[in-house]
Amino acid sequence: MFWRVFILVALGLINVVLFSRMVWGPTGLVEYRELKQQYAALQEEIAGLDVENLALSREIRLLQSDNQYVEKMIRQRLHYVRDNEVLYLFDNSARTGSGAANNDGKN
Repeated sequence: MFWRVFILVALGLINVVLFSRMVWGPTGLVEYRELKQQYAALQEEIAGLDVENLALSREIRLLQSDNQYVEKMIRQRLHYVRDNEVLYLFDNSARTGSGAANNDGKN
């Protein structure tokens, strides 16, 4: 009778230890959930980088083959103008509206 109780208690303790390791151990459910969240975040980042990579590849292809696109980019980014054209550059603060209050009374 004593041995049966002893074996049942020992097996119960072993089950408690194994269950706790399954949940909170280094390869337990808590760690698994954290790794699953990290995996999902990395998958989203990879998808975003793939989209960006595709856009950059398209831009490279256009820059290599389309002269009109090259001219457009040069004019936009480097502010080049053709003969008899005037280029107006506006300050970014004027677009947001916050710069209008700072420029009042200044001509």
